[in-house]
Amino acid sequence: MGREQVDLVRGTLDMLVLKALIWGPMHGYDVMRWLHDTSEGELDIEEGALYPALHRMEERDWIKAEWGLSENNRRAKFYVLTERGRRQLAAQSKGWARYVNIVARIMQTA
Repeated sequence: MGREQVDLVRGTLDMLVLKALIWGPMHGYDVMRWLHDTSEGELDIEEGALYPALHRMEERDWIKAEWGLSENNRRAKFYVLTERGRRQLAAQSKGWARYVNIVARIMQTA
């Protein structure tokens, strides 16, 4: 039996993108592929959600963009995590862990 896709919980896309970029510069397609592969195919991010998020994070100085060539020699915008983005990732990760623990505690009640 195949797996169903998991819906992205509101507010987690930025955190997941920041996590992807901790591994180094990536262009948008690489970010989508990394999230898909790391989730073992259970999470697919659509371009219509990803690119506005990348632009929003760039405006907030969580990431910066640089033009370069992709692996197939096409011009692409590569995104890099900034120091402010690293701090944001740490804060969001802490908040996410707390949220998950709270929801788990509630769900485990009889």
